[in-house]
This record gives sequence, structure tokens and C-alpha cells, in this order.
Amino acid sequence: QVQLQESGPGLVQPSQTLSLTCTVSGGSIATNDYYWWSWIRQPPGKGLEWIGATTYGGSTDYSPSLKSRTSISRDTSKNQFTLQLSSVTPEDTAVYYCARIIPAGPDYWGQGTQVTVSS
Repeated sequence: QVQLQESGPGLVQPSQTLSLTCTVSGGSIATNDYYWWSWIRQPPGKGLEWIGATTYGGSTDYSPSLKSRTSISRDTSKNQFTLQLSSVTPEDTAVYYCARIIPAGPDYWGQGTQVTVSS
């Protein structure tokens, strides 16, 4: 059973960089290119928004609307992948999820973590 767990600060000041880490257990992030290890968010009152992903080979892909501010990296020794979103504004306030995505869609999710952008 694959499990994902998000961690990181719940409050970020405007213009700063949001940084979250997803720790994966029950499966390696470095063994199968079939999986996209992804970050997804849901702002209050809105739908889910895919932010980006990394694959087992270390390649990345990002949402065009967030690409200029997003970086996703991975640490295979810790079986973790990390999201960095720069120059945040209150519009980046959301519940942030990490998830494993297969061609049919997300099959495993973290529980989500609330991030609020406020001074």
C-alpha cells in the first residue's frame, strides 16, 4: 500500500517561497516511469488544480499557468519529492496535496495540507 504524506509550513508570507515535501512509503519514486509523482492544490471554494510532477527518471512537467514560479525536485535516498512555489500571493492559499498519478488518473493521495499566504 502506497502512502504519501505532505509536510511544510502552514503559513507563508506574500512574496516568499512556499516549500512542501511529500514523503512516500510503500513504493519507490525511482523505479517506474509509469507514475507521475504530482502536486495538486485546491483553493477555497474552487476545484482541483494540477501544479506539476516529477517522474522516476527525474524529469519534470509543470502547469503552464504556474511554470514560471514552480520547481519540483526529488530526493531518492529519502523517497521524497519537494514543491517550491515562489513569489506567492494570497491567491496561492489552498490545500496542497501530493499524489501518484497513473494514466487513468490519481490512484494514491496524501491527506493534504493547508497553506495560507498572509502577512
